[in-house]
Amino acid sequence: MTQTAWAHLPNAKHIDWVIASLKANPEMWVAAWRTRDAARYAAWNAARVAAFDAAWNTAGEAARGAAFGAAFDAEWDSAWDSAFDAAWNTAGEAARGAATDAIAALVAYDDCAYMIESEVGELKIIAAFGDQKAVLLLPACIVYNETKELV
Repeated sequence: MTQTAWAHLPNAKHIDWVIASLKANPEMWVAAWRTRDAARYAAWNAARVAAFDAAWNTAGEAARGAAFGAAFDAEWDSAWDSAFDAAWNTAGEAARGAATDAIAALVAYDDCAYMIESEVGELKIIAAFGDQKAVLLLPACIVYNETKELV
């Protein structure tokens, strides 16, 4: 088995899941990304950008930065290998954006993996209070809760 650049991180298996899930279920990631209603989109997007920036800055440490870069590259390759090969469009960008947010949170914050396996309603409440990890991981939580039903 090939060792990934992020294998040493506490959330490595969740990062692997995000990448594999994006490849296997891109349409679910698109749908999860679009769960934000139009009325709250501006506020949600501002919170998402702030959360991503904080995660990016936290991941700026040398080891985490390298892991984030490698996971980002793997996610990019996964997205291009998926259904988006034929026509990369806004739906593909949305799916990849949601996955990138999840990876940023998983690399930056060691204590957030449980949020992916949380109930969607509970995580929406936490995100509504501005928790940066919850904001970034909400689409991943939605996809996780939908795909666990498929197993």
